[in-house]
Amino acid sequence: MKIASWNVNSIRARLERLLHWLAEHQPDVVCLQELKVTEEQFPFEVLREAGYRAAVYGQKAYNGVAILARAELTDVQRGFGDEEEEAQARLIAATVDGLRVLSAYVPNGAEVGSEKYAHKLRWLDRFKGYLKEYDLSGRPLVVCGDFNIAPEARDVAHPDAWEGTVLFNPEMRAAFRELLDSGLIDTFRKHEDRGGFYSWWDYRRLAFVRDDGLRIDHILATPPLADRCTAAWIDREARKGPKPSDHAPVIAVFDWP
Repeated sequence: MKIASWNVNSIRARLERLLHWLAEHQPDVVCLQELKVTEEQFPFEVLREAGYRAAVYGQKAYNGVAILARAELTDVQRGFGDEEEEAQARLIAATVDGLRVLSAYVPNGAEVGSEKYAHKLRWLDRFKGYLKEYDLSGRPLVVCGDFNIAPEARDVAHPDAWEGTVLFNPEMRAAFRELLDSGLIDTFRKHEDRGGFYSWWDYRRLAFVRDDGLRIDHILATPPLADRCTAAWIDREARKGPKPSDHAPVIAVFDWP
């Protein structure tokens, strides 16, 4: 099973790119983030013609997450499912061929010390609580998404320049380690120890041309699934060309089912 995660930064702006990428790479499951459309505006029929069903949690102009799959999507859950109010569409889960799949879009945080940063911390705490509902040690589960966190210095082209930002600071690194310590494995790092691999480059200051990137998009898996991960990589080519998303897709392949 080939699973991908991609922050498309507006599915309407990136639909043709997405369709081309799907045709070229033939993934079984794709977790999307930052759709920027409501469910009514989502291109279900176009994607169905391309061979993909979709479960969507949309929001007008901002946020929005989805899971695309060739197989049937069942037991779809939108949001955390707790008693707190859901103001933003940032989390969706579904089961595909017996595998529980999560697509998450963690808040960016804007600026350390801001209210948006405090919201990011609260969201991550809710997310950790949400994951406790799963048996992370024994249940096959994959958690995909734009985490807006670079876990280590080797995940940042210029760590000294990015240190202390909302994407790369001790508090964020600790939050990511807590996710791993709870029973999740970074599938990319299962196959690649070197630095220099990034999934996001700012649109500004020729960041992509200079390869001033950060690895903030991740596919995490519980041990029973991670043990069956045969490959993982970042498709940097998808960041090239006219009008790209500022993110590249990340991909992992599993011996499943």
